[in-house]
Amino acid sequence: MTTTTITHLDEALEVALKLSPKDRLRLTERILASLEGEVGGSEPSEAQPPEEHWGNALNRLLDELGPIEFVHPEIDDPVEWVKVMREEAQKQRLGDWGETE
Repeated sequence: MTTTTITHLDEALEVALKLSPKDRLRLTERILASLEGEVGGSEPSEAQPPEEHWGNALNRLLDELGPIEFVHPEIDDPVEWVKVMREEAQKQRLGDWGETE
């Protein structure tokens, strides 16, 4: 900004601050209304692509991740699978002290 522009802005602000609160509010509304067309540019649909549905985004992410490697895919029973996973986790945390079941 040039010094002339700053001076004009200061003068305008000084005059605006002398207005009543109701008139300042009306002035602010008019200024904001005048900016809507300038700042917004084009319509929102042209400015940004439409939002992708979350389900489509999830499917795309799963496709990017690729196949999932299962641990112990040979165990069909989910309860048995959880027992085996807990047992392995406990052995990993505590170590195998040579105990047999």
